[in-house]
Amino acid sequence: IKFNDTIMSFGFKENTVDRCIYLKVSGSKFIFLILYVDDILLATNDLRLLSETKKFFSNNFEMKDMGEVGYVIGIEIFHDRSQGLLGLSKKTYINKVLERFRRGTCSASPIPI
Repeated sequence: IKFNDTIMSFGFKENTVDRCIYLKVSGSKFIFLILYVDDILLATNDLRLLSETKKFFSNNFEMKDMGEVGYVIGIEIFHDRSQGLLGLSKKTYINKVLERFRRGTCSASPIPI
């Protein structure tokens, strides 16, 4: 409850469908907060807003900034700031499953089965 009240006081709004997702909008700037157990993932289109948010969290909670994320819950996250792209991939997981069932050399199909 303290966490929710504290981040709401900073301007985050709780998602009505998934209560582990929050959004703060300021003009054309936005920041998403995704909560997973005791981890927080932040995604924004403005580095200054990211810095302000991290400072707010460090003033209100004990936290450790892990820097830019590469993987979260088995999903690879990749981004290209210059092109404004953000993507998610399960390629590593899929390859592990294929290897586990000895299907590493199977061919891809353009049509879903």
